[in-house]
Amino acid sequence: MISTFQRGGYPMDPYAKPNERRVGLNRPKISHLPSEIDKRTRSQRRAAKQEITAERRAIKKAARRNLKKQLQDELAQES
Repeated sequence: MISTFQRGGYPMDPYAKPNERRVGLNRPKISHLPSEIDKRTRSQRRAAKQEITAERRAIKKAARRNLKKQLQDELAQES
């Protein structure tokens, strides 16, 4: 019997060619820069990414607060 699940619980095609079976956790990892140039670890890259998203979130939050304040000021002037 052919198992339809690979290690990690990802479904796979039982009729796939041998090179097409490397999916899910078993897939080859792509590195866009050689290790001589980019010496960061995976956790360092993740931390940098989270830092950027936190900064963007803060910018959006400040913009929303600013727009809300402007709206409240406009409503206060009309009353």
